[in-house]
Amino acid sequence: MNNILLVSHCILNTASKVVLYDKKEIEAEEDLRRKFVGEALRKGVQFIQLPCPEFTLYGSRRWGHVSTQFDNPFFRDHCSKQLDPVILQLKEYVAHKDRFHVIGILGIDGSPSCGVDRTCFGQWGGSFGERTDLKETLDSVKCAAGSGVLIDVLKKRLETEGLTREVPVVGLFAAEPEKCMALLENL
Repeated sequence: MNNILLVSHCILNTASKVVLYDKKEIEAEEDLRRKFVGEALRKGVQFIQLPCPEFTLYGSRRWGHVSTQFDNPFFRDHCSKQLDPVILQLKEYVAHKDRFHVIGILGIDGSPSCGVDRTCFGQWGGSFGERTDLKETLDSVKCAAGSGVLIDVLKKRLETEGLTREVPVVGLFAAEPEKCMALLENL
């Protein structure tokens, strides 16, 4: 039996992430990411890497964004198109339960695209020059309950395809490591 796990792009390729400056936060997430991936590899899990819609639209030198910015028809359409081949692969694996077990999808909590239970919101947007409300804008950015836009689109696609019960969606979150590690139990 092949155990299949779909993962957010940056779980396997951290070079695609927005540059972060909170060293403690980076180290905590990196420690959990390495622990999870190492354990998954040890257990023979096969990975499908989800696309990173932020990277494919804005590249490696992008600014950080919030899900509020991405929650628009254009970004959602981009996510949906990038997910088309992923959904087809997923349907094929699920159709052959005698050979494959899809153990789930692992997102990155806090991400504006790949957050599962937590994402970042805020009144973020516009230019920086000549702003008089920059501090208020920065202060408006909060990490709170909700899904990132790619994960939200993916969940809706799973529902449309009747795969919601087949494929759990879990977020990697350093403050709650047991959530993602539970995907690897019973393998």
